[in-house]
Amino acid sequence: MSSQKNSWRERLHEIIFEADTPMGKAFDVALIMTILASVVVVMLDSVPSIRARYASLLFTLEWYFTLLFTIEYVLRLVLVKRPMQYALSFFGLVDLFAVLPTYLALLFPGTQYLLVIRLLRLLRVFRVLKLVTYLDEADTLYRAMRASRRKITVFLLAVSILVVLLGSVMYFIEGEENGFTSIPQSIYWAVVTLTTVGYGDMAPQSPIGQAVASVVMIIGYGIIAVPTGIVTAELTRVERRGTSTKNCRNCAHEIHRDDAVYCRICGEKL
Repeated sequence: MSSQKNSWRERLHEIIFEADTPMGKAFDVALIMTILASVVVVMLDSVPSIRARYASLLFTLEWYFTLLFTIEYVLRLVLVKRPMQYALSFFGLVDLFAVLPTYLALLFPGTQYLLVIRLLRLLRVFRVLKLVTYLDEADTLYRAMRASRRKITVFLLAVSILVVLLGSVMYFIEGEENGFTSIPQSIYWAVVTLTTVGYGDMAPQSPIGQAVASVVMIIGYGIIAVPTGIVTAELTRVERRGTSTKNCRNCAHEIHRDDAVYCRICGEKL
C-alpha cells in the first residue's frame, strides 16, 4: 500500500514539477493558458462598463481560477519533502501571492486587482518550451548583479546623500513662495531632476536656483551610467555555464547546472 502511495506521489510530482515528460509538459501548457485567462478576467473586471454588465460572471471566474491555483499550490507543498523551503522560494512565494489577493478581497475590497502578479508564474515558460539558453543567460545576469550588490549599495547611498543635500539647498534658495514648500518636497524635486525624469510639477524660479538645477541635470547624465558600468564589468567576469531544468524532489528548486548531480540548494540527489 505504501509503495502504491509513493508511486502516485512520484507520478504527481513528475506531472506538476517536471516538463520533460508529455504529461508534465501538457500540465505546464494548461497552467500557462489558465494563468493568461485569469489575468484577462482581472483586467476586464477593472473596466467599469464591462464590470457593470458581467459582474457576476467575472466574480465566478475569478473564484474558479483562485480555487484551481489554491489546489495546485497545496499539491506542490504536499509533493516536496521540505514544503517550507519551497514555500519560501521565489516560485513558492509567487504561487502564494497568485491566490492571496482574492482571499484578502473579502476583508479589503479592491485587493483582487493585485492578482496580475500571476503573470510572474509565466516565467515557467522557459522551462516548458526548453528555452534553457535563456535560463543560462538569466542565471549569468543574476550572478553578475549579485556580485555588484556592494558597489551598487555604496552608489545608492552616495546618491541618497546627494539628493538630500541638493533638496536642502534648493529649499533654502527657492523657498515656499516658489513651490518648494518643505525639505522632503525639495528632495523629491532633486530625485526627479537627478534621474532626468523631469515631471515639471516643480521648477526653480530664481536665477541661482536655475543654475543649481542645470548642474543637477548634468550630474544626472553621468550618474545614470554608473550602475550600468558596474553590472557590465561584472558580466565580463562571470563564468558562463550550462543550465538545465532539473527539478529537486526535496525543495523543488528548478535551476541547476546541466552537469549537476546534487541540488545546489539542499544537496538532494537529482
